[in-house]
Amino acid sequence: MNLKELKKYFVSSIYELYPSEEVQSFFNLLSEKHLGLSRIEIALNSDKSISEANTLKFEKAIQQLKDFEPIQYIIGETEFFGLPFKVDENVLIPRPETEELISWVLEEIKEKREERREEREDEFEILDIGTGSGCIAISLASELPNAKVSALDISKGALGIAKQNAKLNKVIINFIEADILDSNAWKLVPIANGIDIIVSNPPYVRELEKELMEPNVVKHEPATALFVKDDDALLFYRKIAQFGKQYLKPTGLLFFEINEYLGESMLELLKEEGYSEIEIKKDIFNKDRMIKCKRL
Repeated sequence: MNLKELKKYFVSSIYELYPSEEVQSFFNLLSEKHLGLSRIEIALNSDKSISEANTLKFEKAIQQLKDFEPIQYIIGETEFFGLPFKVDENVLIPRPETEELISWVLEEIKEKREERREEREDEFEILDIGTGSGCIAISLASELPNAKVSALDISKGALGIAKQNAKLNKVIINFIEADILDSNAWKLVPIANGIDIIVSNPPYVRELEKELMEPNVVKHEPATALFVKDDDALLFYRKIAQFGKQYLKPTGLLFFEINEYLGESMLELLKEEGYSEIEIKKDIFNKDRMIKCKRL
């Protein structure tokens, strides 16, 4: 089988399940992963012979795609904030909306540095709660090489991937295995003089919203990192806000990615927990997606 025939076979196998542009993207990603060919090289090498071993890799990918497994899990990697990240079913696939959250955090840190008249971010203590793949903590550490960044997660599997990603991106992160919902576990977070910034993208999708989601997300991404019960959808936010009241420095900042439908509820929760200067920010799709507040 040559490359042209392989592509025809691949497209015909899944074209009814995905938009044509997405099928093309899948083939390009798999060709880069398994054949070492860029998109241009694919076009220029249509007669290239494909080995049986590589053909089998594409056949396996077809079966995975038919089961709606995300392409990022199939190839085992993705890009986020300009950095490479390993991913598997222990972690959520990083989303563009989370890149916007990181950009907001970096803007606020720049303002804080200017207020303090500091040239570097040496004194900044940052904690990422529910780190998953480590995408938030690692991206911040990459942008702020002198900051002290810690990352917490309850999942041993997720932390294993996050540690690989920290090594891959050559950053130092203090990883902590703990359950943020258990206040007795808060002492596991090493805090010297308080935290400047807490950032979190916790589980926030209500069970009632499952039917609105794509099958690749519902079937394959870790449910514990996605879903919360309908009757207590803000559980993680409440606990993290309470943690922040104890461990944030005075005027320290708390950032969350939020459920687009629960912005007003988040405002009320943070007011009740004693935070000030609460601000909701919309993402590029004009949805309420991020919130920032300051410890009093």
